[in-house]
Amino acid sequence: MKVAVTYENGEVFQHFGHSEAFKLYEVEGGEVKSSEVVPTNGSGHGALAGFLRERGVEVLICGGIGAGAQNALAEAGIKLYGGVSGSADSAVQALIEGNLSYNPDVMCDHHGEDHHGDHENCGGHGEGHDSCGGHCGH
Repeated sequence: MKVAVTYENGEVFQHFGHSEAFKLYEVEGGEVKSSEVVPTNGSGHGALAGFLRERGVEVLICGGIGAGAQNALAEAGIKLYGGVSGSADSAVQALIEGNLSYNPDVMCDHHGEDHHGDHENCGGHGEGHDSCGGHCGH
């Protein structure tokens, strides 16, 4: 499995569309086999989904991400784990171990997308989102 993390100074970068680099991890048999930092060379927003797809990425870990980029990732078949902060390496290890703390509703402006029910009341993210890990901000 190939995992990408929005990357800056060892941390998960918090704005997908402005990412200047991704750290790509090759995960096999429950461990990281290799990793490399890849610059985006000025690609932004929607173009980044294609950038990741061309490199065989299957999973993206990031901080904040807008609805357009979420759609582009979905179309590229890339699974998204948003609302993550802290060490990039630690986030990938947590993903491998099945305990990555992420926010499935990282942006409230994605009405109409098929995520977890409707989002008419964005203030109600407290119920049923145990995986949120306190990143919801609600």
